[in-house]
Amino acid sequence: MVRHERLTFGIARPRLADVQLKDRDRKEYLQPDRLVPVTGLPAELAVKVTEGKNSPLDKARAIYDYVFTTMRYDKTGTGWGHGDVLYACDAKKGNCTDFHSLFIAMARSQGIPARFEIGFPLPPARHSAEIAGYHCWAEFFEPKNGWVPMDISEAWKHQEKRDYFFGAHDVNRVQFSMGRDLRLSPTQDGAPLNYFVYPYVEVSGKEYPNVSLAFSFADVDAGTAAAKQVASSGP
Repeated sequence: MVRHERLTFGIARPRLADVQLKDRDRKEYLQPDRLVPVTGLPAELAVKVTEGKNSPLDKARAIYDYVFTTMRYDKTGTGWGHGDVLYACDAKKGNCTDFHSLFIAMARSQGIPARFEIGFPLPPARHSAEIAGYHCWAEFFEPKNGWVPMDISEAWKHQEKRDYFFGAHDVNRVQFSMGRDLRLSPTQDGAPLNYFVYPYVEVSGKEYPNVSLAFSFADVDAGTAAAKQVASSGP
């Protein structure tokens, strides 16, 4: 697998017409999730934040800036890490799940499709390392650019990259899954998963939480790997 940086703005791409989103996808990425309401408080905040903005792109940027300036990356206490939008509105702090759930709720309430993605961060400038935990981010859809990547919590931790992370994902990540309230295949007996990044185990129809976890990565030199493959297949 080769990782690539994703950039939306500042690159020349011919566009003959606006991008169209399938009705099924539009419906999915505008509806609420269990912890991501699209009415009530997040919708009220979105109305205020996007006042005077007309295009989906301008509205999305206004919501991004609101979450960036209002939230604080802080994993103290309890309640963080579930992507609970009402918790985020009240506490104004949390981790990447909380940042991006708030963005998604506000964007969807404005009719902007948005989706949640989760995977693992890879330490920059390292060719191998242990991975301490997951990381998540988001995308929103607007017709002129299609799905636009963004990462507010990473921008908060590297504030000089605030503009960069609106429309970009760096190369130091690997995506694992997408979406919330997930049913696995084959389906689990338990409730839908809030999000899916760590192994999920059931025993006798009930979740079994005592699972040891350890994650690491190592870059593979493509040239070296190919040479070894040729050598091993020789006469």
